[in-house]
Amino acid sequence: MNLSLVIPLLNEEESLQELADWIARVCTANNLSYEVFFMDDGSRDGSWKKIEQIAAQNPNIKGIRMRRNYGKSAALQVGFEAAQGDVVITMDADLQDSPDEIPGLYKMITEQNYDLVSGWKKKRYDPITKTIPTKLFNWATRKMSGIQLHDFNCGLKAYKKEVVKNIDVYGEMHRYIPVIAGWAGFRNIGEKEVAHQKRKYGTTKFGLERFINGFLDLLSIGFVTKFGKRPMHLFGLLGTIIFFFGFLVACYLAYGKFFLQEYKMTERPLFYFGLLAMIVGTQLFLTGFISELIVRHSPDKNKYQVEKRV
Repeated sequence: MNLSLVIPLLNEEESLQELADWIARVCTANNLSYEVFFMDDGSRDGSWKKIEQIAAQNPNIKGIRMRRNYGKSAALQVGFEAAQGDVVITMDADLQDSPDEIPGLYKMITEQNYDLVSGWKKKRYDPITKTIPTKLFNWATRKMSGIQLHDFNCGLKAYKKEVVKNIDVYGEMHRYIPVIAGWAGFRNIGEKEVAHQKRKYGTTKFGLERFINGFLDLLSIGFVTKFGKRPMHLFGLLGTIIFFFGFLVACYLAYGKFFLQEYKMTERPLFYFGLLAMIVGTQLFLTGFISELIVRHSPDKNKYQVEKRV
């Protein structure tokens, strides 16, 4: 099969038929064998009933219904596990992503050998309260990840099959799939300028809190990726430095007490700073040590990805 489309949705009943028909026209016109997974993430309207109707009309359309609203990342992960196409494309169900972009994205994966291609909505039809935070978010992600994409959060993306089969998307990490893929060894990441449609039905499901959550998720994924297998390198180093600072303070005060006959060590505020530093340093070191023990006894401690064999 050439193509799998994974489309997460929440309360998008009105747009589903139009989207399914549009996808079918584009794929048929370009001779692409395809399957579509509508991922119903706990919708409370008639979305699932509509998916059942569409699936009955078109055998290429499939639906997966989550038991409750787990979030976009969970819906994508389940869709990735089910996808069988050589190329996997994700898009939103609200018609703001155009299916006309499918052939171009497919060719970039199959002909230009990209591992992942991310859409870039250069011209957006969103209010300024959304566009400005989005630009700041994308800037911060570029700086922290080193991956030079303009629009990390664009729902319209294309992947080689092996990419989606070798990454885990959880929490709200769907924003950082290019980052996750890049740190997993899939470095050939491209970008394609795509059209952004005005919302035709319904309302957005995301608020400004997603930018706060997104920043925290970026810190989390950065830490797990860089230090998840070697926590002692972070906590042990910080603990050693802080403890050493406190120890130097204690030595300085002890020298003043016994050789210079200065007043009591405990009467100087510096004493408490030194004591606090040694306590915090010890705690950080022990945190790293315990974390290292947990990692070394983890069942997947030696789970590495092999690209090819001969």
